[in-house]
Amino acid sequence: MGISDEYIWLENLSSSKVLKWIDAENKYLRELLNDLSNVLKDKIAKYFYLPYIIQLGLTKKGIYVLVREKDSYSIKLILDKNHISEIINSKNLGNNIIIQRIYTDDHGDLLAYSYSYAGSDEGILRVIDVDTGEVIDELSGVLSDVIWLDETKYYYVRFYRTGKTPDGVEAPSERVFLRESGKDEMVFGEGIDTSYLISLSKSTDNRKALITVSYGWSFSTVYAGDLSNPHSWRPIFNKKVISKPIDYDDGHYFILTYDDENGLGRIIKIDKNKYEVIIEPTKYPIQQAVIADKRLIVNYLINASSKLVIYDIKGKALKELDIKPQGTISNLISNGKEVVFKYESFFIPYRIYKLSNNDLELVDSVEISNDFVIDEEWIKSLDNTSIHVFIVRKRKYGIKHVLAYGYGGFGISLTPRFYPYIMPFIEDGGTFVVANIRGGCEFGEKWHRDGMREKKQNVFNDFISVIEYFKKRGSKVIAMGISNGGLLVGAVITQKPELLDGAIIGYPVLDMLRFHKLYIGKTWVPEYGNPDDPKDREFLIKYSPYHNIKRDTKYPPILVFTGLHDDRVHPSHAFKFVAKLRDLKAPIYLRTERSSGHSGAVPEVRINEYADILAFIYKIFGMENINE
Repeated sequence: MGISDEYIWLENLSSSKVLKWIDAENKYLRELLNDLSNVLKDKIAKYFYLPYIIQLGLTKKGIYVLVREKDSYSIKLILDKNHISEIINSKNLGNNIIIQRIYTDDHGDLLAYSYSYAGSDEGILRVIDVDTGEVIDELSGVLSDVIWLDETKYYYVRFYRTGKTPDGVEAPSERVFLRESGKDEMVFGEGIDTSYLISLSKSTDNRKALITVSYGWSFSTVYAGDLSNPHSWRPIFNKKVISKPIDYDDGHYFILTYDDENGLGRIIKIDKNKYEVIIEPTKYPIQQAVIADKRLIVNYLINASSKLVIYDIKGKALKELDIKPQGTISNLISNGKEVVFKYESFFIPYRIYKLSNNDLELVDSVEISNDFVIDEEWIKSLDNTSIHVFIVRKRKYGIKHVLAYGYGGFGISLTPRFYPYIMPFIEDGGTFVVANIRGGCEFGEKWHRDGMREKKQNVFNDFISVIEYFKKRGSKVIAMGISNGGLLVGAVITQKPELLDGAIIGYPVLDMLRFHKLYIGKTWVPEYGNPDDPKDREFLIKYSPYHNIKRDTKYPPILVFTGLHDDRVHPSHAFKFVAKLRDLKAPIYLRTERSSGHSGAVPEVRINEYADILAFIYKIFGMENINE
């Protein structure tokens, strides 16, 4: 039996009626915030203008970095601390352009970068000769994983958002192509079904292709074969679990798989047989591993913070590298001899480290010095599961105003990151709480699976327990979540509206009966369930925020924000939720940015967006007159 949807008209983004409605909602928010946003812009800009590294690329020529800077995105080449040159700046590509990803060849002579207008997923992939700046090639779409065979040809992965793949499979789907002399040939993926995703990499010796075919975030198959011969690419590890390739070394494929009981990960090597190299940890999961100079460099997550352990190729532990303060290692890259990675924390925009001979060298960094503290706490959820949280504040302030941040899905772990728009809030006495709830991978793949599909209520219960903990301590609490985190906060606000002092919901998934019909939502069916399946629909409708709004209920102030260029999560999720609550006279506000998408926006647009979000938070907490 169908459910009527009186706000479905808000799904038509080309309708003048919808655009007028958006304008009216933006005006309504402006009247609330007055001039407070303008006051906060400079505070946010102070931190947002600090350089922030998005991605690294390790080559013989040096380390390439994709950087968000004061007023642009840029690609730079680091030879050493004193020799950094700019290769590309987004300002030269047009207005409101975001550079999203970079890909380099081993020598560093060829560079591919993807960019889009206003944070859309759909964009341009451009290939250049670094020395001359000449544009060699250009493609459009959602493209990734560029792997060069030589200076004239390369592989790439194309994501089909709509229509069908060349072999007739319905979108969303991915396929691997070989690009040569301006022509494309599909070389891998034929017959792979809808909602399966493909990632492509290569071994550090340039001999082998390493491919992962994943059914959403549920399970994956590892393929491999000769890099130059796609016809040789065959499954080498196929279990109904998450697995991913590490490298190929001395006749063996090395694979990280989460096939043991708790899904904490183990590393195996494969030739004709399978051998276990590193056993599953007893408590903390393996996040990633690379091979360099006959060593395995393994990134563990210890209570949601990164720690590196170096092993020999047979799995004997050689050295632990415990970097302080609590932080996140990402972009862990090996060229077979050296390793580079990025490190960040709540007060560290980035450090770039190089690992050689088991020793760390700091290549570059940006850090903030102040009287900040990162505390950690464990909080019991409804079923007595212990939930880890980070409590971030300025030492001299108590825990009075809490902004609780969560996500809880898709195996994404909330580890210490630099949030420039949160810094003024902490400076002014606020407390930022990051909750490591189920649905992420902070404590392994089982932790993720315990927050999927019919177990999604665990995620909401975990976050509710965190909020209750701080409320019982006498704190005011605002909950905040973005994307799947917007679903989290939407569910909490409809299940426990009396618990919160306010809510911030960004670029959210909120209609759990129609998400699969909007944009690329079908990709998320493995994670959430299928609304067209009666059994799945039964648990989806129980928590779907849009369908659980109730009359005669007192809701706290809510700000929902989204962008018209979000082509991943349809903005109508936000629109319909707001319209339904607005008609019930709830204190809800909507901010719709015309120049941003799910992948972000240019710095100026982002600062304006964050200033409004922060102004809303300050108003709820009564912090408007803070002028430190």
